[in-house]
Amino acid sequence: CLSIVSSTLTYDTLRFGEFEDFPETSEPVWILGKQYNALTERDDILSDVTSRLWFTYRKNFPPIGGTGPTSDTGWGCMLRCGQMILGEALVCRHLGRDWRWAGDKKQREEYISILNAFIDKKDSYYSIHQIAQMGVGEGKPIGQWYGPNTVAQVLKKLAVFDTWSRLVVHVAMDNTVVIEEISECRCVATLSCALAEEETALWKPLVLLIPLRLGLSDINEAYIETLKQCFMLPQSLGVIGGKPNSAHYFIGYVGEELIYLDPHTTQPAVEPYEDGQVPDETYHCQHPPCRMHICELDPSIAAGFFCQTEDEFDDWCMRIRRVCFCGSLDSSVAVNFGGICT
Repeated sequence: CLSIVSSTLTYDTLRFGEFEDFPETSEPVWILGKQYNALTERDDILSDVTSRLWFTYRKNFPPIGGTGPTSDTGWGCMLRCGQMILGEALVCRHLGRDWRWAGDKKQREEYISILNAFIDKKDSYYSIHQIAQMGVGEGKPIGQWYGPNTVAQVLKKLAVFDTWSRLVVHVAMDNTVVIEEISECRCVATLSCALAEEETALWKPLVLLIPLRLGLSDINEAYIETLKQCFMLPQSLGVIGGKPNSAHYFIGYVGEELIYLDPHTTQPAVEPYEDGQVPDETYHCQHPPCRMHICELDPSIAAGFFCQTEDEFDDWCMRIRRVCFCGSLDSSVAVNFGGICT
């Protein structure tokens, strides 16, 4: 986040600057649970990447807290990555994983509602204002850099107020997903919404965030293949992490390279139109995605998964045990991620 060059790039610089094109390779490309062939499906790959919500540094938004910063340049990259991973969950929740963005067409109302949840103003559910102010309760003063666990905890708290999406955000601690805890938190969510319309099922769409440490100062190579396989799961929301004090949103991989969206671009804050529509061009990355060698990844990350239904969660549990089964705990009670041993 401290890179002066990266933090002062503008959107036009990115659109018309030179970018390394996507590699022509026979190795499979995985993007959030979808497999592509780089030789024959390049346009499909770029369409998928462009359709992900891209949240970057912004400037000239209303002061956070009334008197605080009007830009998050230099400190807000992990907060923006948190927005991106949750934004992907909302897209899956309301539009479906196969939804694609087309900038020249009228957008669906659900899409506009999702964007409005992230607009840089104090009353948006997941705005930089809400995340920064909620972070104070996690011991992070406004303007301070977050780690993956902090942003996960903040998103969990903010999701409670999102009565439209009615998600349950569960943060799995100590490398372990305890199935009973997820059952309990979704039941609490159901009770709190018991009077809501069409409230018939116990299950609430689940966003599962799992903070992990995959090494001391560098990623342990023993975890690399398992991390790759997480991007292959149909429930994948990707990974937030990056390099020390420089966060990225990782959405897939090809070969030994991770594919990611980079928030280190300062763009002007967006103001919705009077009719509620949102000028959305700058919320989609319209150039080939960034890539980095997986060994450059900082070992502190948070992996995300979305389960729309209880059947999808059961399927996730089955798949993740196959990916990295440790056998250290009763599989009916917990899924253990001892060093991404899940």
